[in-house]
Amino acid sequence: MSERDIKASIESKQKIIARRPEFGRGTATTRVKLRGGTACDIEDGDWKLVADESPGDGGEGLGPDPGVYGRAALGSCLAMGYAMWAAYRGVPLDSVEVVVEADYDAGGLFGVDDSVPPGWGAMRYTVDISSPAPEADVRAMVDYADRHSSLLDGFQRAVPITATINITQKIGA
Repeated sequence: MSERDIKASIESKQKIIARRPEFGRGTATTRVKLRGGTACDIEDGDWKLVADESPGDGGEGLGPDPGVYGRAALGSCLAMGYAMWAAYRGVPLDSVEVVVEADYDAGGLFGVDDSVPPGWGAMRYTVDISSPAPEADVRAMVDYADRHSSLLDGFQRAVPITATINITQKIGA
């Protein structure tokens, strides 16, 4: 898509959602099914992905592990946001690269130390942007894009999570 097409798409969504806010609301659903071992088949609409642990962590390495997908989700959301908002604001971009780092302590994940959280202790991202636009314009666009990044918001803000666990007992096996 060209910058003009991206800008037109954003403007169209803005108009629709401003008139009918309910059109901007919904629930996204991704289905994950354990294939065997630790490998998982992931489906979301027409997308089909695979996740697995590396052989050193008990898997077969059939796909990226969930941490890779989490970091990739944040990095790609940021990069796409910069492309979208740069197009919208008329800021030309030559290139965008986002590197996402996450610190971990596997002692929590592997049950070695219950005082250690199993998740990431901290995350950082570095953005390298090449643009002929004035630096102030690029920084203003980045700040705006970051304020409107759904996944940056999701990682920074504690999002309420609820769980429903259904257990079927196999009798006579």
